[in-house]
Amino acid sequence: MKGFFPFLEWLQNYKRSFFSKDLLAGVTVGIILVPQGMAYAMIAGLPPVYGLYASLFPIVVYALLGTSRQLAIGPVAMDSLLVAAGLGTLAISGIENYIAMAMLLAFLVGAMQLLLGFFRMGFLVNFMSKPVISGFTSAAAFIIMFSQLKHLLGTNIPGSNQFHILIRNAFRNIGEANPYDVMIGVLGILFIILLRKFNKKILAILLVVVLGVIAVFAFNLESKGVKLVGNVPKGLPSFKIHAFNLESIKALWPIALAVAFVGYLEAISIGKGIEEKNNTDTIRPNQELIALGTTNIVGSFFQSLPVTASFSRSAINNELGAKTQISSIVSVLLVLITLLFLTPLFYYLPNAVLASIIMVSVFSLIDFSYARSLWENRKDEFMVLLATFCITLFIGIKEGILIGILISLLLMVYRTSKPHFAVLGRIKGTDYFKNINRFSEDIEIEDEVLALRFDSQLYFGNKGFFKTELYRQIEKKGPKLKYIILNAEAINYMDSTATHMLRNVVADLKDRGLEFKLARVNGPLRDLLYKSGLINDIGEENIFVRTFEACDNCKNHGGKTQMQNKIALQSKNHPI
Repeated sequence: MKGFFPFLEWLQNYKRSFFSKDLLAGVTVGIILVPQGMAYAMIAGLPPVYGLYASLFPIVVYALLGTSRQLAIGPVAMDSLLVAAGLGTLAISGIENYIAMAMLLAFLVGAMQLLLGFFRMGFLVNFMSKPVISGFTSAAAFIIMFSQLKHLLGTNIPGSNQFHILIRNAFRNIGEANPYDVMIGVLGILFIILLRKFNKKILAILLVVVLGVIAVFAFNLESKGVKLVGNVPKGLPSFKIHAFNLESIKALWPIALAVAFVGYLEAISIGKGIEEKNNTDTIRPNQELIALGTTNIVGSFFQSLPVTASFSRSAINNELGAKTQISSIVSVLLVLITLLFLTPLFYYLPNAVLASIIMVSVFSLIDFSYARSLWENRKDEFMVLLATFCITLFIGIKEGILIGILISLLLMVYRTSKPHFAVLGRIKGTDYFKNINRFSEDIEIEDEVLALRFDSQLYFGNKGFFKTELYRQIEKKGPKLKYIILNAEAINYMDSTATHMLRNVVADLKDRGLEFKLARVNGPLRDLLYKSGLINDIGEENIFVRTFEACDNCKNHGGKTQMQNKIALQSKNHPI
C-alpha cells in the first residue's frame, strides 16, 4: 500500500514539530497560488477562476500519491502556454467549447502520464537533454511574457505562439493602449522586482494584488477603461463528464503528449533539485508519473487545466521548511476559502496586475548563464540550445520540443559514430598503457605491437569508423607489426553488424600474418563473444585481463595462470 500511496509512509512518521513548518509554508504558498493560478489560467486562454479550480482536487490527489514531500503542484506558466498553443491551432467556436476542450486535454495528459507510469517508461524523459530544455523554456518564457502585452497595454491584441507575430500585432495596436493599464502593469513589475531585491521574504505578489485592487477603488479606474478580472464565480467547481469524441481526441493527442512529457520533466527536475539540496531520496520517477497522471485525470473532471510542479512555489515551500504534503493541503484550504468567500474582491483586480505577475514569474525561466557556459565550453550543445530556442520562438511550441529532441539525438548519434580511438603505449618502467598523444615523452616504443583503445560501444553506426581507423594505424605501424591488442574496457555492447565486421577483420588479419588480442574485456562483452561465437574466431588464448599481460604474451609467448584465464574468460554463457 505504501508503494502506491506514499503519504502512508510520511504520515506514520509525522511529528508534531513538523506542523508549524508545514502550516507556515502552506499559508505562504497558498497566498501566492491564488493570484498565480488566476494569471496562469489567463495564459491558457481560460477565465481566471479555472486557475483556482486547478488548485483544489489536483493538489489533494498529488499529496496522496506523490513521492516528493516538498513539490508544490498546480497550474504553471509552461503548461498553460502549451494549452493555449495547442488549442489555438484548432477551430474552436465559443468559450464554452474552448473550456470543454481544455478539460479534455487535461484528461488526455493524465491518461498518457498514467500509462507511461504503469509501463515504467519514466526513462523516456532522459531523451530531453538540458540544452533542449533550456532552449525551449527560454523561448517559451519570451512568448509567455509578450503574450501578456494585451493585458499590459489594455487593448485587444491577437494572440499567437510565434514571437515575431506577437511583436507585429503589438506594434499594430500600440496606438490603442490605455495609459492607465500601462502604468499599473509597469508599476506592478517594478514593485515586485524591487521588493524581492529588498527582502525575498516579503510576499510581493500579494502586495501588488492588494494595491491594484485599492488603486481601482481609490481612483475609480474602472471608469477610465482599465480592464478588470470582473466577476469570478463563487463556489466550488462542479463534476463534469467529458464529451469524448474521436475527432477531438485525434486533434488533441499530439499536444497532450507534449504537455505530458513537459509536465513530468518539470516535476521530476524540480523534485530532484530539492532532494539534492536537502540530501534526501524519496522520489520514484515511475510513481511520479502515476501521481501526476491521476492528478490530471481527477482534476479534469472538476474543471482543472493540466497541472504539474511549480518551480517558484516549490522553492518557497522548501525554503520555509515544509516537511510533508500537509503544506499543500493547507494551501488548498486557502484556495477553498477564496472560492467560497473572497471571489467578490477579485472583481476589481486589474488584468495588468496579473500580467505583471506573469512577466516577472516567467523571466526566471530564461537561463542566460547556462547558454553562456555552453558557448564558452560546448559549442555543439550551444547550437542545439540555439536551434531549439529559435524554432520554439519563431515556428511553434510543439515544433521546438520535437525538433530540439531530434537535433539532440542526431548529435548523440554523430558523436558515437566517431568516438575517441587512442593508440596506447607502455609508460616506461611501469605496467600502465596510456594514450601516446598525451604521454609521448614517457612511452616505450614497441615496433611489433600495436595497442589500441576504442572508447565506445561498437555498433552499426561506428563499425565503419572503427575498421577504417584500425587499418590506418596498422599501415602507420609498418612492416614490423606482428600483434594487435584492442583494449575493450569501454566496449560494453556490440551489435550483430559490428560482430560480423570484427569477425571479418580478425580473419583478414590472420591472412596477413597478424595476431589479434583483446584485453580488459568486461562481462557483458564476454557474454556477447561467447553467444555470437566470435570467441572461436579470436581464440580464448588471445583474451587477457590487462593490456600489459597481452603485451608480455606477445614478446614472451607465455601462457596465462589459471586465475588469469578464469578472470579473462568468465561468462554466464560459458562458466570457467
